[in-house]
Amino acid sequence: MIPRLELAQGIVISRLIKGGWHLAGDHGDVDPDQAIRDMVAFVDAGITTFDCADIYTGVEELIGRFRREHPGHAARLRVHTKFVPDLDELAVVDRSYVERIVERSLERLGVERLDLVQFHWWDHSVARYVEVALELDRLRRAGKIDGIGVTNFGIVELRQLLDAGVPVLTHQLQYSLLDDRPEHGMVELCRSRGIALLAYGTVAGGFLSDRWLGTPSPAEPLGNRSLVKYRLIIDEFGGWPLFQELLVALRHVAERHGCDIATVATRVMLDRPGVAAAIVGATGTSHLDAHSRVGSLVLDGEDRALIEAVTRRRKGPPGDVYTLERDREGPHGRIMKYALNR
Repeated sequence: MIPRLELAQGIVISRLIKGGWHLAGDHGDVDPDQAIRDMVAFVDAGITTFDCADIYTGVEELIGRFRREHPGHAARLRVHTKFVPDLDELAVVDRSYVERIVERSLERLGVERLDLVQFHWWDHSVARYVEVALELDRLRRAGKIDGIGVTNFGIVELRQLLDAGVPVLTHQLQYSLLDDRPEHGMVELCRSRGIALLAYGTVAGGFLSDRWLGTPSPAEPLGNRSLVKYRLIIDEFGGWPLFQELLVALRHVAERHGCDIATVATRVMLDRPGVAAAIVGATGTSHLDAHSRVGSLVLDGEDRALIEAVTRRRKGPPGDVYTLERDREGPHGRIMKYALNR
């Protein structure tokens, strides 16, 4: 029941992607043995694309262990990792740096070629991202990388990569009913250039779920970094009262279809133009049954009207993709960790 999509010739992904951020810490203790068992369950359920990063501490190694211990499952797996140079090293990233990080990911994952490397650059005022992306493309042509993507790039900067000839296959970005910044020009740019969108934050770290319906705004400290991050997005959207109205609308839709709020919120985003997949940051397998409903859920005009009656009253977030997060003095930027690639 998990839908699949061909991104390019011979490159097929599941339209739900298992996220890996929660396995890197900041979301509670991680039991590696249980994490491996969970990976088996996800692949068995049809979620055969995993997302990780060079800066997600220990996650590439964990997926590498899964591949060694479960070769039959690994044969069905596609792994998307990232290339994220530390903020204080952007000015000195060179060919040897790029090669070292890519070789390290290859070793950690236990593969000869990386399926997809998604490029993130913390500070666009350090204008070396084009030459660094071209180094990644050189490694693609050398057979070390199958595909190149970007994550959290702005419209201007993505155009510069494309004009330089970087063959960008995907753009991983934050996109949800609470955060429509990709619709401020990025969706159209990517559609015009054949770039598939991989949406993260589609359930806002779990806020877009039945768990939060009818509850007061949570007091600090919040339970994990996802909740901290997406609570800020709720404020940008219009605050807790408007967010509660959205949950009520989603619950009405969910009741019509016999599913839960998170399933509806995910399906809405999969139906958005250009969205190839949604990344689900599941901390375990408890929601696999709900995930399996996403492929068969068909929303109609009445469903969409109920939701849009609330979302059209949004206040924000404003600007281009990731603009708020790039302000390191603002609330969105202050929670980021900029030096995890040592």
